[in-house]
Amino acid sequence: MEKILRIKDVIETTGLSRSSIYELQSKEQFPRSVKLCRGAVGWLASEIQGWIAERAETSRGAC
Repeated sequence: MEKILRIKDVIETTGLSRSSIYELQSKEQFPRSVKLCRGAVGWLASEIQGWIAERAETSRGAC
């Protein structure tokens, strides 16, 4: 079963600020949120973990 993370969990997991998350998302550089209900969104945990892994791989390969 897929886990959905709320913004607080995404901030804690990624170390990014709320505004950075939404800015990166608007630039299509961060996973898109999923609408849960009116006024509530979340992110798929697997997509957040994949994004983190991709960033780690990119940063390690840059040197």
